[in-house]
Amino acid sequence: MKAAVIESAGKAVVVEVPDPTPGPREVVVEVAACGLCGTDLHILQGEFAPTLPIVPGHEFAGEVVGVGTAVTELATGDRVAVDPSLYCHECRYCRTGHNNLCERWAAIGVTTAGGAAQYAVAPVANCVRLPDHIRTQDAALVEPLSCAVRGYDVLQSRLGAHVLIYGSGTMGLMMLELAKRTGAASVDVVDINAQRLSTAQLLGVTGSATSADELERPQGWDVVVDATGNAAAIQDGLDRVAKAGTFLQFGVADYATRVTIDPYRIYNQEITITGSMAVLHSFERAAELFAAGVLDPEIFISDRLPLAQYPQALDQFAAGMGRKIVVVP
Repeated sequence: MKAAVIESAGKAVVVEVPDPTPGPREVVVEVAACGLCGTDLHILQGEFAPTLPIVPGHEFAGEVVGVGTAVTELATGDRVAVDPSLYCHECRYCRTGHNNLCERWAAIGVTTAGGAAQYAVAPVANCVRLPDHIRTQDAALVEPLSCAVRGYDVLQSRLGAHVLIYGSGTMGLMMLELAKRTGAASVDVVDINAQRLSTAQLLGVTGSATSADELERPQGWDVVVDATGNAAAIQDGLDRVAKAGTFLQFGVADYATRVTIDPYRIYNQEITITGSMAVLHSFERAAELFAAGVLDPEIFISDRLPLAQYPQALDQFAAGMGRKIVVVP
């Protein structure tokens, strides 16, 4: 089969690799679409994946074309979205319900072969069957949506909050859509790329600007979300949190990224700084929200490229062009 392979830091190619074979409790999925994510750029940079080469792609959906000998829950022909999370279920964090912090954390497309290929293997427990009205290609959005759902689990956002989101890419826009549905009184979005703000405006943002200085909230925001991973955005966002407010680090920053905090202000104003890591008990809920129409795939997916153009798709994503980019094997 054909697959994208990150061979070494900075080098991605599309080559022929052996077809996958399922284990007893695994299925083989013929991939309908696979989304690109900031994590893929980190893998390309030589971060995250313990060893290269690797077939990337942790946001994918497709049709089951093979099942393991002990699989009874799914059959060939079933259409599924795949949760890439692979946990040991044995370490302290797994045993205390923090599986996403697993000491042996792994993920399809990050530490094992992923969905940027014609076929991918997944545990049957990681597959969620899609309802008939959902187009399989569109369901590649379920995984990033499940990360956004996890973000709001961490926030425990209360009704009437004023929310500020940094970043108008796919994840920032998903956080916008969920903020509207969790009872936010207002949702503002900041992005230094003015062109990208047009989608936030289309989705009904309260205010949008290239700098938070342009927005009218002198007391700050109850919830500030960074969906960029950019040091300048993070630093600015930390200064915009209102008293008793919360800052959520949602975007994936480089390992070397550093910002400064004001410990006295955190103490004196009871500010919470927290993070949200990947998926935790949120994939099924994201699939249900997606099936209920929480996102419009025609708005969120800006580019559908053939798998053969995976290296170019990475370049386009890195340049900040478009919204969600998916490759179609």
